[in-house]
Amino acid sequence: MRKLLFTLLLVLGSLATVLAENYPYRSDYMWLTVPNHADWLYKTGERAKVEVSFSLYGMPQNVEVTYEIGPDMMPATSSGKVALKNGRAVIDMGTMKKPGFLDLRLSVDGKYQHHVKVGFSPEQLKPYTKNPQDFDAFWKANLNEARKTPVSVSCNKVDKYTTNEFDCYLLKIMTDRRHSVYGYLTKPKMAGKYPVVLCPPGAGIKTIKEPMRSTFYAKNGFIRLEMEIHGLNPEMTDEQFKEITTAFDYENGYLTNGLDDRDNYYMKHVYVACVRAIDYLTSLPDWDGQNVFVQGGSQGGALSLVTAGLDPRVTACVANHPALSDMAGYLDNRAGGYPHFNRLKNMFTPEKVNTMAYYDVVNFARRITCPVYLTWGYNDNVCPPTTSYIVWNLITAPKESLITPINEHWTTSETNYTQMLWLKKQVK
Repeated sequence: MRKLLFTLLLVLGSLATVLAENYPYRSDYMWLTVPNHADWLYKTGERAKVEVSFSLYGMPQNVEVTYEIGPDMMPATSSGKVALKNGRAVIDMGTMKKPGFLDLRLSVDGKYQHHVKVGFSPEQLKPYTKNPQDFDAFWKANLNEARKTPVSVSCNKVDKYTTNEFDCYLLKIMTDRRHSVYGYLTKPKMAGKYPVVLCPPGAGIKTIKEPMRSTFYAKNGFIRLEMEIHGLNPEMTDEQFKEITTAFDYENGYLTNGLDDRDNYYMKHVYVACVRAIDYLTSLPDWDGQNVFVQGGSQGGALSLVTAGLDPRVTACVANHPALSDMAGYLDNRAGGYPHFNRLKNMFTPEKVNTMAYYDVVNFARRITCPVYLTWGYNDNVCPPTTSYIVWNLITAPKESLITPINEHWTTSETNYTQMLWLKKQVK
């Protein structure tokens, strides 16, 4: 964990409202928020205090800061104003009686905004989502049904992503009798036996972003498949992807498609496809016969944990800020996981909540037996720290964490490379 835990926010000096990013490029304004516990964590009942400063061109500003305090992802429970003296003030955030996170939301002139979250005994957080008695039987039946259709693959070399160190191929993999997924497979040019890595995607109906950005896996002796989940060729144009997204009524609407019935939910074929992708990777003649890894972030982090929970062949798992985690948690009057069904109407009917339980990451996390490396940040408003901690608390397999309190919904390239090195250490 970082020894120096502070939040720097440089906010563009424009008339438009600017929401918080931790390190935006070239800005005039800067927030600095420093909780009085270096790790940003407290015991329930302890009071948290945060020193707040606001600067222009690096010079402290004596301005009035408006603030709200509320539980993670929930409405504010208190608010106030404080005048900065010499550019600084201390705000008492109070405490929590139950495990969770409090969010301090700051604003100057309604334009320059920032927030910081601190945790209270988060190691005690538990899921709202129930563990269905027939969970294992449900998924076993679906995988067995899918495997009645042999994996078939079309494979085309992609010269623009091929180098003198590795080859890249665009694959189309038939995962059951109705569904296919696409993916870019990169592998070292040198003949040999290598570990395989499956990388599922983040949320959205979009192309596979920048296939060259993670080629350090191939350079370090991994065969890696970066896949999409909708059966859409990543060579399609952005406009075509946008048109398909619109057909779902709103962004990522596929995550609500069929939610009334566990057998008809859209994500059923997605979870199955991840395991079928492992079927394909372990059939490759240059697989080393032992090492099967999964790695991803957000929805991709969720799918990595899901695959590790479904498939005992997975020998190590890396996940960043997993989505789809304790999605019904809002029914416990606290933060739930992305896609935040509380923002839509009629999403918490008994039928839908029942379906969620069969697809929620928490119930796959319970079943993981391989080593896990999990990363998350506290300031994340997409996949909140409440639900990441719940997933972490449920994992009984060997596990390591990289907790980066400052992070919102992102990781650095350094963190991503470190995760590859962690997987390299797991090679048997």
